[in-house]
Amino acid sequence: MKMGFRWYGRDNDTVSLDDIRQIPGVETIVWALHHKQAGEVWEQQEIDKAVTEITGLSTSDKRKGVTKTFNAEVVESVNIHESIKLGKAILGLDPDMAIANYKLCIKRLGKAGVKVITYNFMPVFDWLRTDFFHPLPDGSTALYYNHAEVLEMSPDKLISDMENNSQGMTLPGWEPARLASFREINQAYQGVSHDDMYKNYKYFLDEVIPTCEKYDVKLAVHPDDPAFDLFGWPRVVSQSADLAKVLSLNNSYYNGLCLCLGSFSSDPKHDAVAAVKTFMERIHFSHVRNIKFDAPFDENNPNSRSFSEVGHRASEGNVDTVGIMKAYAQANYEGYIRPDHGRHLWDENTDPAKKPRPGYGLYDRALGIQYLLGIWDACQK
Repeated sequence: MKMGFRWYGRDNDTVSLDDIRQIPGVETIVWALHHKQAGEVWEQQEIDKAVTEITGLSTSDKRKGVTKTFNAEVVESVNIHESIKLGKAILGLDPDMAIANYKLCIKRLGKAGVKVITYNFMPVFDWLRTDFFHPLPDGSTALYYNHAEVLEMSPDKLISDMENNSQGMTLPGWEPARLASFREINQAYQGVSHDDMYKNYKYFLDEVIPTCEKYDVKLAVHPDDPAFDLFGWPRVVSQSADLAKVLSLNNSYYNGLCLCLGSFSSDPKHDAVAAVKTFMERIHFSHVRNIKFDAPFDENNPNSRSFSEVGHRASEGNVDTVGIMKAYAQANYEGYIRPDHGRHLWDENTDPAKKPRPGYGLYDRALGIQYLLGIWDACQK
């Protein structure tokens, strides 16, 4: 198992590589070219520049005696253009052109040493929260999802709220170009079914997987977040049966999962440990985090689908992080794991200069890594 840490790049993150270097156990920097829009080609020169920065050491680091380096083997994410999901031209690209661009990205990332590309297949937008700095009982803040509020919300209001709470930083899946075209995208999804999405998904996989195999780059799809349909748009990577179906669309080992256990567990009926054990052979990357529901599950109570993101310790929430790491350890899992989101702690809540991108502060993710590695070490022994 290789422990990772997501980094948004110099001048785009409140956390530095030097900060991450001091977290015991971190081997992999999970990165991306965040200025690239879905459907754009990533240039080899800018890929190589990013990899060199991540894997190298500055002159000042060397003078200080620093020797610890990282690998840059996981990219999160190369986003899927809406034309691919819809199976028709939109936003100036047709599916075949968007797929050709995606293949070129795979090739170039493979040449740079990347082993896993994460992506999602969610229609219109990616992850969703209703409060980015929700107060918790311990005085920290965290991402929060209020299902009752979403049920009463229009997509336009949702987009406005996300933009207003972004702290001026780019939010993956909520890029300005995508939001500017929201009405066109929303209209294009009218009448699109789950079966339509799976048909287009299979076409995409059958086209790109041979390139993945040639350049030894595995694809890892992230579950829908939250893991159920919203605003009438068809989501196709939500349930355990959905994960199995996606893997069956193309049986290549290179068609795999980025099993985010927090996203998967946002449906309270899901068993995260069972999912890890079921899909272990095709999990190329995993996000391990914890959430706590506002109320026990009740189909008629929207609050039972509302949740806060909480500390990684299993007893803090409703996700069995101990069982998850035990399952990975007992299987001698050789893929990549990262702690995913964390709470905002200490001066991240009081010092405006240190207020991080929502969910991506330094301290709680560092604490989470130590907790997850402690479970791993205990189970390995």
